[in-house]
Amino acid sequence: MGLLTIGAFARAARLSPKALRLYDDLGLLSPARVDPASGYRLYDPAQLERARLVAWLRRLGMPLARIRAVCDLPAAKAAEEVRAYWADVEAGTAARRDLAAFLVDHLARKETHVTAQLRLDHAARTDTGLVRESNQDCARAGDGLLAVADGFGPGGAAASAAAVHALTGLDTASGDLLNVLDEAVEQAARAVREAAASGGTTLTALLWTGSRFALVHVGDSRAYLLREGSFFQITHDHTLVQAMVDEGRIAPEEADAHPDRALLSRALGGGAVSPDIRLHDVLPGDRYLLCTDGLSAVVPRDEIESALASAPTPDDAADALVALATGHGAPDNVSCVVADAAPGGSA
Repeated sequence: MGLLTIGAFARAARLSPKALRLYDDLGLLSPARVDPASGYRLYDPAQLERARLVAWLRRLGMPLARIRAVCDLPAAKAAEEVRAYWADVEAGTAARRDLAAFLVDHLARKETHVTAQLRLDHAARTDTGLVRESNQDCARAGDGLLAVADGFGPGGAAASAAAVHALTGLDTASGDLLNVLDEAVEQAARAVREAAASGGTTLTALLWTGSRFALVHVGDSRAYLLREGSFFQITHDHTLVQAMVDEGRIAPEEADAHPDRALLSRALGGGAVSPDIRLHDVLPGDRYLLCTDGLSAVVPRDEIESALASAPTPDDAADALVALATGHGAPDNVSCVVADAAPGGSA
């Protein structure tokens, strides 16, 4: 078969001539020959496979620069790149979904806001553990803020302390809660960069609004809820291994033993970061646990649940959880915050 005109090639590739001209200008899909007299672009039928791949990737919404990189890779590597791109898309979609849910709830509550008469009883613990020489965790409970942060790198301790400090004293009872939280996260990110040029941190925090918690979460520290005998994880780990679970590449039970389970996909300390932000309804009798992975990655989930459910007070629960981590060797710093929502009073 001879060379195809741009019109014939466009029809075969399911691309428009205009798109083909753009891809030529970008060096993404150059014609096999350009007629010197007429300037017509002519294409080899062997280029159809690349052209169709470009068309499919454009339908996915992939940027042209990334498409060029994919098209130049061997098939197996190209498949990995497409998988990684789609994981990024799904993560972004999830973040927008959470933001939409936040806005719907926030706006609806402006019309029907009822302040529950609840108080928070809480306790915080942080421990170096049995292996590490220093403690880079930070834990705080008080003034309407529950937070844990797990620093890493040479400046990890300064990073975690700066992130938690940036969330103190916020006016979470204001009607502008979303912007308050957004600005707080930006302040936390700036504080981490200023405090630790060579480190970063995770951050998981619950901020009391008077009737609900506002959750701010980035990294692999966790928040759990014990409610009416049921135990829930209310955060989603931002790790490469969790992304593999989400994509179906490994089973959930494989994640805990995966050698790369500690590699973060999101944290404070580098460039721009998109934390999870949402509102969480609170009921009397709820017990909340925030912890770094020095607890959640070391102590089995059922043991954490049992200790949390059996302890009479947040102080007792926090002590029991640190003791469990120590009993399992405490290879990392361990921090936790436990809070009970009880009728009456204020936090």
